[in-house]
Amino acid sequence: MAGPGWRAAVPVCAVVLAAGEGTRLRPLTERLPKALCPVGNVPLLDRALHRLAGLGLTGPAQVAVNACYLGGQVVDHVGSRAHLSVEPGDPLGTAGGLGNLREWIAGRGVLVGNADAYLADPQAPPGPDVAALLDGWDGRSVRLLGRPATDPAAPGTFAGHEFVGFSLLPWHRIRELPATFADLVRTVWRPAEAAGELTVEPYRGTFYDTGTPADYLAANLHAAGAGSLVDPSATVTGRVEHSVVGAGAVVHGGVVRSVLWPGARVAAHEELTDTIRTAAVDLATTSMSGDADERRNVQ
Repeated sequence: MAGPGWRAAVPVCAVVLAAGEGTRLRPLTERLPKALCPVGNVPLLDRALHRLAGLGLTGPAQVAVNACYLGGQVVDHVGSRAHLSVEPGDPLGTAGGLGNLREWIAGRGVLVGNADAYLADPQAPPGPDVAALLDGWDGRSVRLLGRPATDPAAPGTFAGHEFVGFSLLPWHRIRELPATFADLVRTVWRPAEAAGELTVEPYRGTFYDTGTPADYLAANLHAAGAGSLVDPSATVTGRVEHSVVGAGAVVHGGVVRSVLWPGARVAAHEELTDTIRTAAVDLATTSMSGDADERRNVQ
């Protein structure tokens, strides 16, 4: 099977994992699934689907999205762009979600992407930036996208690399996965590593998992580049520096290194720094845990 920038020996489909509760990102995810949280004014899920399209993988025959927590919002947002797998009850985890999709996968290899993975390579557009993960694949091995770890021997690393959101899995590692809660690390990745069937493809760009407010803010600021991203429908009469301002937001005060969701407002007397503000007025300011330079406000 061939796509832009890659060729594999077997057919490949793709699954975007979007069922999780995003507990570490609360209160942002109390009313919005993590997969729909905007980064650079684009929902994370749309970024994932755009990257797959850049690999030539589009439509419900080639791309599936799983949903569970606030799943109705995910279903409505995806529409007919992908096959939808709605998990009943609690999320099934990264492996259980694939087990629930076995009939749809139907013998193909699977490119699995985390919806909350933010990747950006200045030398390649989304899709071609991860094409090396698929190129030359024999349909038997497990491949992970990774970046060199600060501590190559730390738990959770693979061949001295940290996982950065995408993996490529063969059918023989998926066909026995049950549709019950389980994770890919224990059920697929580590067994493949022990069998000498796992390799890591280095990713040369920037990666954030956006799972915490600190990383979510950092991903937004990276998407903004050296300046700011301001939606054309926003009203700005105040100061905006290195920030992301969403659709319909209103800024009369000052905003520095911050993210304003659609409809958020900053009054003339306010000065926000390192802040994530939503339009939900009942979300109180919360100090995030971690080092002082990583703490962020969520309003």
